[in-house]
Amino acid sequence: MKIAVLISGGVDSSVALRLLKDQGHQLEAFYLKIWLEDELAFLGTCPWEEDLAYARAVCEQAGVPLHVVSLQEAYWNIVVKYTIDEVTKGHTPSPDILCNQHIKFGAFFQAIDSSFDAIATGHYAWIEHRDGTCPEEPGRASRGVAHLMKAKDPVKDQTYFLSNLSQLQLSRLIFPLGKLTKPEVRALAEKYDFPNKNRKDSQGICFLGKIKFSDFIRHHAGTKVGDLIEFETGEKIAEHEGFWYYTIGQRKGLGLSGGPWFVVKKDPVKNIVYISKNYYTSDKVRNQFDVDSCNWLLDVPPAKHELQVKVRHGEAFYNATLDLRDAHSGTVKIDGNDQGLAAGQFAVFYDGNECLGCGVIAE
Repeated sequence: MKIAVLISGGVDSSVALRLLKDQGHQLEAFYLKIWLEDELAFLGTCPWEEDLAYARAVCEQAGVPLHVVSLQEAYWNIVVKYTIDEVTKGHTPSPDILCNQHIKFGAFFQAIDSSFDAIATGHYAWIEHRDGTCPEEPGRASRGVAHLMKAKDPVKDQTYFLSNLSQLQLSRLIFPLGKLTKPEVRALAEKYDFPNKNRKDSQGICFLGKIKFSDFIRHHAGTKVGDLIEFETGEKIAEHEGFWYYTIGQRKGLGLSGGPWFVVKKDPVKNIVYISKNYYTSDKVRNQFDVDSCNWLLDVPPAKHELQVKVRHGEAFYNATLDLRDAHSGTVKIDGNDQGLAAGQFAVFYDGNECLGCGVIAE
């Protein structure tokens, strides 16, 4: 096949590129430039330059042409603005989910020509094509319905971040690392003797890299002094610099003695952050929430009510009951209490190893 490979300069996408090369596919690599130099000038450097240098070195070693595609304007208008807007509303955003939906597998799809049979990345997930029909572009043969499956490595699994894609997007994707563990990928990087073989994994939000999220928010939202109030007593314990620096369930970084303290509620209108030492008491049961803006990867809601759900990226999930009011909203009840349920977070649903889709946790 003729495959467009998204490469970031990291180990994962580099291994994905070489695995496809070894399989005999015709490849072209693409580096997405989404950094906003003007917006990040306060940091004093261009943090994408090192990534691009590694991407070029890997592609040169593999004999694969590399193209740089600038999607900065789309990235700012869709992902960055969304992140700032959600934070200043008091919500917990998931910019990586929107990046995959609208940039990597949205704007990029539109930026390349129609001659490519598939797009590949270094995501830890895999797609199983089953017989049936699915939306397709005119003239492009369908490989059947695309089902998004959990990766072999449960710690690295990234289906959470892919849960808001469409069936058409899934049908064009290939994830070569889905049935490999991270140690196996590292071993392949050593085997191929990549120039980036010892490079550490990137952490955090896709457009920030090494930049602290709090520094980014401070640059855009600034500071506004408000009160830290004990939830049970209404007593003012301390002051903060803006409710947007706090998330529900947060324990670290509060800087308070006599704890542990947890963030249990925020009042964006009054700029108040409520804290408590007793997060798990009966008056703070957190085992049910509403979801809206649901997206189903197979284009229809699941027929089952008993599912599993993740409320954040990671290995942990809950057994859950999903009661839908309509195709795009409903109520979720989990088999435990979660201290970090927050409006704006994505809840991602699973049936065993298959990712079914997602919904946004409502107020």
